[in-house]
Amino acid sequence: MLDVSRLTFRKSSYSSATQENCVEVAEAPGAFAVRDSQHPDAGVLSFPVAEWRAFLDKVKRDHL
Repeated sequence: MLDVSRLTFRKSSYSSATQENCVEVAEAPGAFAVRDSQHPDAGVLSFPVAEWRAFLDKVKRDHL
């Protein structure tokens, strides 16, 4: 189980304070945690580092 109380979440630099549909990401040991910035206590999804990096690579290449 991932202890999110020790994680430092950050919002995308593309997000602003007025945008409502944002996610926050935190790096954890061996994983990345993602949560809804509007409802941070609603839960967290975690992804292994390799899967998160593969996802970001596809986003950067406009394959998603």
